[in-house]
Amino acid sequence: MKILHTADWHLGKRLDRYSRLEEQRAVLDELIVLADENEVDVVLVAGDLFDAFNPAAEAVELLYKSLKRLANNGERAIIAIAGNHDSPDRIDAPDVLARECGIVFIGYPQAEIIEGELCGGFRITRSEPGFLELQVPKYDYPLRLLLTPYANEYRLKTFLGVDNGEEELRNMLGAFWQRLATKYCDDLGVNILMAHLFVMKRGEVPPEEPVDEKPILHIGGAQAIYSDNIPKTLQYVALGHLHRYQEIDKARMPIVYSSSLLSYSFAEAEQRKNVVLIEAEPAKAVHFQKLTLKTGKPLYRKRFEGISGALEWLNNCGPAWIELTMVSEDFMNAEDRKRLLLAHEGIVTIIPEVKNRGSLPDEGRTIDLSQSVEELFIQYFSFRNGQQPNADLITLFKEVRAEQIDE
Repeated sequence: MKILHTADWHLGKRLDRYSRLEEQRAVLDELIVLADENEVDVVLVAGDLFDAFNPAAEAVELLYKSLKRLANNGERAIIAIAGNHDSPDRIDAPDVLARECGIVFIGYPQAEIIEGELCGGFRITRSEPGFLELQVPKYDYPLRLLLTPYANEYRLKTFLGVDNGEEELRNMLGAFWQRLATKYCDDLGVNILMAHLFVMKRGEVPPEEPVDEKPILHIGGAQAIYSDNIPKTLQYVALGHLHRYQEIDKARMPIVYSSSLLSYSFAEAEQRKNVVLIEAEPAKAVHFQKLTLKTGKPLYRKRFEGISGALEWLNNCGPAWIELTMVSEDFMNAEDRKRLLLAHEGIVTIIPEVKNRGSLPDEGRTIDLSQSVEELFIQYFSFRNGQQPNADLITLFKEVRAEQIDE
């Protein structure tokens, strides 16, 4: 059975003031070609289909048209869950109609998944909240999927019936998965978990979350799920949320973040983006490989100490999105800034870095508003309080900002 794992499409996301919709359309075309060329049977989309709870009409249209083509008129099943950027109600809403195309949406962890026929001969043979079993027409064994869309702390605690702290929440989620795995995941089918969560190996340094990502630190804003919370009987774990391809705890089973479709911030500059092709059969280790995506403009972070070097590089770098840091003895003048902007249409940000800033009078200092909101907050806090904000305060700031974005 061939399964394609992808996540973090973030349809509708912009880079500062620039739309990425045409790049997203192109990379989804590439994804469809990869699925066709590799004769994929099932596609798993592990959350963050949209970038906002209320996406623009163009992003909604792009999602539905792309999924319909990806499903290949019902010849390929698609299972998609909500991420922390998605409205679970919006993800759930088209499910009845989508099933006619072989597409299943799950917005909430407690969603009731209707058993029965999908398009193209696919059939959901067993289900309960957090689980479905899919019979794929050309195989005599089923695909079992444990499914955990993103849920905030309150929603997840309600679903799991947890009253106490985060440690219990983590353990209860592991126990919930174990109950489903014990009930359904034997050696007669392919057994996979798909989730939109922050997962790490116990005792290791947590992987870095994307810049400007709404933090899910990590369930309930504090802790990650550990890889040892995942039942051993599973053959593969398809994760969404982190934007860089990475494998978590290779010794246990493949626990994989497939990466986002495009680089969405300059912290992801020059990253390679991927989807993952899985070949699976019962009672055997899966074979999986990342397929590198080639579509979409690269993001570059470049630093120059002279305008001539910057102009030479800009004239030769090709189509791209660019963050320039220009180092000089004094603040950049308007003429030099104009020359840079005319040299390349993909310049998003120019950051002036003044070597002798400390010698300038206070009235000569400026605020660089091209910086992220988080960086500006840290600078303002330091200015007012004479010290850097601690990690807890930065996390709280991110959460408050995420709530404001959702509203």
